[in-house]
Amino acid sequence: MLCARHRSGSPQSRRSGAVAISANLDLVRSIYADWERGDFSSVEWADPEIEYKQADGPSPGTWKGLPAMSSAFRDWLSAWEGWTAEAEDYRELDDERVIVMTTSSGRGKTSGLGVRELGFAHGANLFHLREGKVTTLVTYWNRENALTDLGLEE
Repeated sequence: MLCARHRSGSPQSRRSGAVAISANLDLVRSIYADWERGDFSSVEWADPEIEYKQADGPSPGTWKGLPAMSSAFRDWLSAWEGWTAEAEDYRELDDERVIVMTTSSGRGKTSGLGVRELGFAHGANLFHLREGKVTTLVTYWNRENALTDLGLEE
């Protein structure tokens, strides 16, 4: 697992970097605590000008701002029965990015197909954070695409 906890530099820079990384990881974990319970209502974690991207999947696109992200998320959720997303692994990439490996389940309301059949069961979400807020959220419905885009290996 890649982790940015071990950084070079002075002891002071390492300590302050570790504090920022820990706070970012804590924030992302708190977001997932809600999402894993099926509660997608809170946006307190998001910067008002957040950029939300669906990098792949059936509806790739980019949305800017809380109302646009909320609408895109609602549209996605409304297409599924029993949608769940669980965090498998959290990776701190640096002092501004955390990637979460996810496992999802659900069945398309129109197609009746499950996320496994559609290839969306194992995805990833990349969070860019600054000053305690998520400034960019990139959703990958295919985990391999995320790992490739970021130059990471499983």
